[in-house]
Amino acid sequence: MISLLFIILFTYVFFIVALIFGFTKMKPIIFYDSSIKTKFSIVVPFRNEAENLPKLLASLSFLDYPKELYEVMLVDDDSDDDILITNYNFYFTIIKNERKSNSPKKDAIETAIKTAKHDWIITTDADCLVESNWLKILDNYIQQSQKKMIAAGVYYLPKKGFLHAFQNLDFLSLQGVTIGSFGIELPFMCNGANFAYRKDFFYELNGFQGNEKIASGDDVFLLQKAIEKEKNAVGFCMHYQSTVKTHSVDKWSDLFFQRVRWASKSTGYSSFFGKTIALLVFGINLIWVLSFMLCVFNLFPLYSFLFYAGIKFLIDSLLLFQASSYFKTRINWLLLSSFLYPFFSTSVAIYSLFGKYKWKGRQFKK
Repeated sequence: MISLLFIILFTYVFFIVALIFGFTKMKPIIFYDSSIKTKFSIVVPFRNEAENLPKLLASLSFLDYPKELYEVMLVDDDSDDDILITNYNFYFTIIKNERKSNSPKKDAIETAIKTAKHDWIITTDADCLVESNWLKILDNYIQQSQKKMIAAGVYYLPKKGFLHAFQNLDFLSLQGVTIGSFGIELPFMCNGANFAYRKDFFYELNGFQGNEKIASGDDVFLLQKAIEKEKNAVGFCMHYQSTVKTHSVDKWSDLFFQRVRWASKSTGYSSFFGKTIALLVFGINLIWVLSFMLCVFNLFPLYSFLFYAGIKFLIDSLLLFQASSYFKTRINWLLLSSFLYPFFSTSVAIYSLFGKYKWKGRQFKK
């Protein structure tokens, strides 16, 4: 077992070092105060977001962008709460989701795209907040790069407590892997809370066709389709003001099922690199848990476990600090989170293969 342990460890280190190197290659775009050209349709699927949606709309009202060049499309996915929406200084519509698959969010996005007025679609979530220069930076990047699909950063709003610190570290690791994979030109992951693409490119890719049965994945599956078809058309907008902020959840159970929903996408990856990373992360954490338990019963050398855990902690920390520096967010509870994370991650991965999960009051099967 010791030989297998170190083979997986050094393979893991190799891949994480590659992602760290990729992250360093991703330089922030240089913003030019040029004439604004891009027209955006901002799509916001929502269900029971009476508390969060007005805050998102308020942040959108502060956008420094010509009002005639963007619209906001709110897609109501059968909400049963009452949302108070006042008048805003931009054009927005509220439409009903047209359900046709096992994925309410994909259906909501397709519903909006059918009637979207503008050439570029941006998806975000109802619990997000945007920067005032969000659209201006994206427009600048589009003009500089001529990309057809753009991923950008997402990070958590700071909250006190161990649960939120734990989520922040987990989320930073995902963002670090995302940015690093773009840096080594092997992107496989993005976040639908800040994801933009040309409407004609969406149809050229046949939209979400082929993965309608998986409830999640409106972001990564579309990205991986685009990579297969036209890799050079996809880019990551590396600029702090192109990021959006979102909220961490307030219960461990909500966190567990949220991560199960995210993990359930990995079995549908078309990216070989993405599948390799997913399997490697699962393997490194599973062996961490098994070797720790064997150590407790004196069935595994303690020095071997400490070396294994120490190397993993060191390499993970490098990626985390790199991501936290970009997103200007603090790292707290690192040691305790690093100890608990392998148990959490392994449980999520195993459950996602067989279990059911709830999302927005609905239950979904794997």
